[in-house]
Amino acid sequence: MTEKFDTIVIGAGPGGMAVASALASKQRVLVVEKGDWGGTCPNRGCDPKKILYGVVDNYLQAQRFHDDGMPTMGQLDWSKLVAFEKSYTKNIPTNMVAGLKAAGAKTLAGEAAFVNDHMIAVNGATYETDNFVIAAGAEPRILDIPGQDYLKTSTDFLKMTEMPKRIGFIGGGFVTLELANIANAVGAEVHIFQHNHRLLETLPQSATDRLAKILGQRGVKFHWQTTVSEINKDQGALIAQTSDGSVPVDMLISAVGRPAALNGLNLQHAGVATDNHGIKVDDHLRTSQSHIYAIGDIGSKRIPKLTGVAGFEGAYVARTILGATAPIIYPAIPFIAFTSPQLGQVGLTVDQAMKEPDRYEIKVNEVGQWYNYFRLRDQDAQITTVVDKKTGLLVGAVVMAHDSEELMNRFAQIISLKQTPADLAKSIAVYPSFSSDLGYLY
Repeated sequence: MTEKFDTIVIGAGPGGMAVASALASKQRVLVVEKGDWGGTCPNRGCDPKKILYGVVDNYLQAQRFHDDGMPTMGQLDWSKLVAFEKSYTKNIPTNMVAGLKAAGAKTLAGEAAFVNDHMIAVNGATYETDNFVIAAGAEPRILDIPGQDYLKTSTDFLKMTEMPKRIGFIGGGFVTLELANIANAVGAEVHIFQHNHRLLETLPQSATDRLAKILGQRGVKFHWQTTVSEINKDQGALIAQTSDGSVPVDMLISAVGRPAALNGLNLQHAGVATDNHGIKVDDHLRTSQSHIYAIGDIGSKRIPKLTGVAGFEGAYVARTILGATAPIIYPAIPFIAFTSPQLGQVGLTVDQAMKEPDRYEIKVNEVGQWYNYFRLRDQDAQITTVVDKKTGLLVGAVVMAHDSEELMNRFAQIISLKQTPADLAKSIAVYPSFSSDLGYLY
């Protein structure tokens, strides 16, 4: 027999969890997950990575205080770092399932495949619904080259029990920089192979070049204008054959993007349209079938694919299924590369603003000698603001500094709420703090 539900959610990451949690008390809801309950972020992505990063960044901060009374630091212990991280992640799947059940949702482990636009098959059984929400996320892409079986992913990095002596990363995006920052601090020889001379392409090159210089001074080796064409193994070592010669490493990470996880869903059976970026959606996050929604990383959208965005979209879709009619409107979306220093951006990009110099004012603030950065020995700190000349409103910001999360969140709030300098002057921030500098930045 085919079991019937009001809504079936495919994927139990942050987006799927948000949908199910909001609907389960009002509808009969089924959540299907083929992997780890909770999805990529808490199990093998941002959460475990930031646990490692937190220790690493404090270790590097202590090194910056070496001449200011901080005792000489020993070497980081990778095994203890991993044990700390696992003490959190090991409980995630069980806790996620328990949370869904407590909310009233039914859970099912297995891979969902569409039979038609109202039915899926899982583990040989079929399930029917009025609404589908596809929240299956994205997955790492393995570079298609000879020797690709030797390539590993960020998931493999987080599973390591020992840090390799030499580790290489293909690609110059967030995954590479964040993991390379950790590996370098732990003591590995780190190589980054980038096909051009640009990191984090949505951020201003002046900032990413500065970040690359700082990481280079710590020992990270950048192979610019370099592609990896083949991987061989020789006496236990991997040999990356590149356009600029061969480079021996002990582990090589493919970090060349995370395409939407479409394989196995049989979307053609449901008449759901896709493109090269994922499932096509409208401004209500509906697919080509109006009762099938797609949220999070699997959707084809030109906005940052982040955990917070997936949760925001999940809550929106739940309201829409329950009868809301307004299209989705996104607030300003901040994001940060958790490197040392951090590099983040929100709102209109500097590159976009530079194309309209008569409309936007770009101000680059070198803040390394300002009190809040001086006390951290963060002499390279830089904050860039973009202001609309007509309205006087802040529309974009870039922050490269240690401990920049607080300021990034405040910039996002200012942009979303359209706050003026006069609005900011009505509040008093803790002093001294990064927020207390806002009056000098905007």
